[in-house]
Amino acid sequence: MSKLRVGLVFGGRSQEHEISILSARSVYQAADKDKYELIPFAISKKGYWFAPENSLEILRDESIKVVPEEQEGLISLTLKPFLETELDLVFPVLHGPYGEDGRLQGLLEMLDIPYAGAGVLCSAAAMDKGVMKDLFRVHGLPQGRYIVVNEKEVKENLQTIIERIDREILWPCFVKPANLGSSIGITKVKKAEDLEAALAEALKYDYRIVIEEYIKGREIECSVRGNTNISASLPGEIRINKEFYDYNAKYQDDSTELIIPAELDEETIDRIRELAIRAFKAVDGRGFARVDFFLTEDKEILLNEINTIPGFTRYSMYAKMWEATGLKYSDLIDDLIKLALDWHRK
Repeated sequence: MSKLRVGLVFGGRSQEHEISILSARSVYQAADKDKYELIPFAISKKGYWFAPENSLEILRDESIKVVPEEQEGLISLTLKPFLETELDLVFPVLHGPYGEDGRLQGLLEMLDIPYAGAGVLCSAAAMDKGVMKDLFRVHGLPQGRYIVVNEKEVKENLQTIIERIDREILWPCFVKPANLGSSIGITKVKKAEDLEAALAEALKYDYRIVIEEYIKGREIECSVRGNTNISASLPGEIRINKEFYDYNAKYQDDSTELIIPAELDEETIDRIRELAIRAFKAVDGRGFARVDFFLTEDKEILLNEINTIPGFTRYSMYAKMWEATGLKYSDLIDDLIKLALDWHRK
């Protein structure tokens, strides 16, 4: 039986480039080589595509943290290396914009190549926190208060935004770029005088900004997978020693604790799993995703966001929560590939 030729696309133009490389290394190391021929494609921060043999060198050399930009003869300004390779399926581990937001998924749809994970609509909707929250609201899912503003409003109506926060959200609040992951560009704003600087920081990454109420509570996450029949893992908890779960807390701070499974009563666990599945369906999810929650002191469960290509190392929350539920990392990869092929055959 011939092996399935799986394209592993990683790196990319987003701020989560380095995390994508780590995820790709884990998938490459753990995937069953008797079943799959993994063919990697590294993308630099400028959007250059590497040929498979050079991409493989990046995965094998763990000292490489960033896809190099300038290596004569090793890179292409086009998709040529990718388009010239015959693939049965693509497993994307491109976190953030240009990989998690529907653009890559749209390309693969046009090329009629099956791929693991969410489709175009779900990827785009879940990447934009404003659209995602609007969909949660339409589906009656519990979440914190929020408003969405754009660059023009920030420049012309700052006082109006302050008044809306006073009236609709209160202080402190969080200011976030609408389209970005890994808590990049986020500021906790405690008073109106600090809002302008926080908005300016968020505008470095996107022209649309989400402003959310501050919710005091435990940070709980839950993994989901499936196409039409969706399963949810046991939830996990993140405990941090900072004001919020920013990029450093996620990837660089050794004091951040991951408790898997989370120490919760059965009723709360069941409710979180149910809401995770409902949130996934609300954005037309398929394949896999991680759903993030707040659990308040009075046991109210509030949705935070959904990530359609979460961190995917064997030590990431997504994989560890499935492991706690009884699914090994290598078997998880198998399952996600099968889900992608099943969907494409429909």
